[in-house]
Amino acid sequence: MIKYILKCENKHEFESWFSNSAEYEKLRKKNFLECIFCKTLKVKKSIMSPNVISKKIKYQDAKPALEQNKFLKVKKDLIKMREYVEKNFDFVGKNFTKEVKSIYYDKKNKRNIYGTATQEERKELQEEGIELASIPWLKKEN
Repeated sequence: MIKYILKCENKHEFESWFSNSAEYEKLRKKNFLECIFCKTLKVKKSIMSPNVISKKIKYQDAKPALEQNKFLKVKKDLIKMREYVEKNFDFVGKNFTKEVKSIYYDKKNKRNIYGTATQEERKELQEEGIELASIPWLKKEN
């Protein structure tokens, strides 16, 4: 897995994970990358800096702290994404499959939604050409 910082034409930055760099290029060429904030398809990789460990600290000693920091950052980002979805999308619950088909086939009824779907429903939607994204839904901490 590889993580890239992506940036859209409107200067929004967000992180995304890809199985490898070739997968990123394939999705970019097909215009499948979309800004999570403004929905533009004009998205590219941003300049990234590598994590560097001081020579004074042995990697083995730093590894647990680095892993914990990565985990906390990913967790924080997922909670921010959840808050964004809850604020900007309509929750349709178990009616997700029905609602997404309605939106997909009736272009006038376009809106952002989120809800739940079974694996069978997801497969059915995929067979109809409807693309979905799953987001790990973390509990918000007090």
